[in-house]
Amino acid sequence: MFSGLVREIAPIKDFKENKLYIQSPLRPKIGDSIAVNGACLTVIENKNDGFILELTHHTQEKIATENLQYQAHIEPALQMSDRFDGHFVQGHIDAIGEITQIKHHHNQSDFLIQVPSHITHLLIPKGSITIDGISLTISECTHNLLSLTLIPHTLKQTLFHTYKVGRRVNIETDMIVRSIAHILSCKKQNQWDQFDQITLGY
Repeated sequence: MFSGLVREIAPIKDFKENKLYIQSPLRPKIGDSIAVNGACLTVIENKNDGFILELTHHTQEKIATENLQYQAHIEPALQMSDRFDGHFVQGHIDAIGEITQIKHHHNQSDFLIQVPSHITHLLIPKGSITIDGISLTISECTHNLLSLTLIPHTLKQTLFHTYKVGRRVNIETDMIVRSIAHILSCKKQNQWDQFDQITLGY
């Protein structure tokens, strides 16, 4: 489990076949989970200057692997003692979006991202979303587009300040919204009655 608050922007030393070599002062244990641009990966080897993670064929098909060349957002899995900010993030990429517009203003930057139609029902205005491992709030969403508003601090402290129109990004929708949508899609009876029963049970 992750929070969507990136702890490090790490250089990528090598990416060949299924192995991703990250340069970092972080010393994870073998088997630890690390989110790289939002994708949960497993540490398989430690090096003097970093660690190596493994990407399955399935993972490589689901993420924007072309962005694993120079630098990446890194977040170790949460520990029970960690302070929790951001939102609940699993590190499971739902789709790849594409930046179609960027507008920089005095105290904010607006990003417009085109998303695949199969996740549009999971996007809620003012709801949470994870883009390349960053926990963000959706400003607006219409049809196959979502907009994000980043404050200068977020822009500077992440790789977003390097992003250009046409860049593909990893998207993970909000886990709670996704879970509710799945439950409702599986119910053949009156779906809202079923939803009420579920929520009242907590």
